[in-house]
Amino acid sequence: MIRVLLAIALVLLLGGAARAERLIVSVSNHRVTVTPNYSGEELVLFGSVEKDATTPADRTAYDLVVTVMGPRADMVTRRKERTFGIWINTDYRQFLQVPSYLALFANRPFDAITSPEIARRQQIGLNNVLLTQRVGGDYADVVPHDVFRSAFIRLRTQRGLYREDSSAVTFLTPTLFRTGIPLPGEVPIGTYQVEIKLFANGAFIGKTDTAFEIVKVGFEQFVANSARHNGLLYGLATVAMALMTGWMASIVFRKD
Repeated sequence: MIRVLLAIALVLLLGGAARAERLIVSVSNHRVTVTPNYSGEELVLFGSVEKDATTPADRTAYDLVVTVMGPRADMVTRRKERTFGIWINTDYRQFLQVPSYLALFANRPFDAITSPEIARRQQIGLNNVLLTQRVGGDYADVVPHDVFRSAFIRLRTQRGLYREDSSAVTFLTPTLFRTGIPLPGEVPIGTYQVEIKLFANGAFIGKTDTAFEIVKVGFEQFVANSARHNGLLYGLATVAMALMTGWMASIVFRKD
């Protein structure tokens, strides 16, 4: 009985510590629609840090790291070399189930928020995010300066699909915060997970999460659904349209 009481007391004690701060968050739009003229937009994430009676009195300043991850997919990065005046693919690396969109935002530099060990464990900053690769017959993440990993992040960053910004989170008051989530014109379709992690004095306090969805509407949605659910018919229709376009072009541009 004494052991049971001690276990219950320990659970209550740890539970109270875990509830010392609570994150309440929301996004400005939980469903983004992509139309033929969609060119991108920016969502707003806003929230607050809720304290309770167990919050230490000396805890007055917080740090936040927001991670936004799009649908996961397998991707390939290829290395090209110039051989006899021709650029050819000489090697490649496959990335397995990595985020199609990845953004990390904070209120100050990532390396100033917490220790390198906690940053690696909590995947704070692009260099610490796990991007699993197929290396020969093995599956693993690699060191940040790996040439394929660096090239993969650079190419995704150039397209606006990977990014990090250590000044994107703004504290409006000591406990109220906001940040923007930019979405490029070629944003992938699917569900996006948003994870918000709270730090204080270098220690990880807790986290919460939310989500939003990006969907196609109109003709693009019809095409996407057709390709997904009726692959054979979609392929035949595409070939027929290509043949029709070629035939019409031959008539318009033929010389008598």
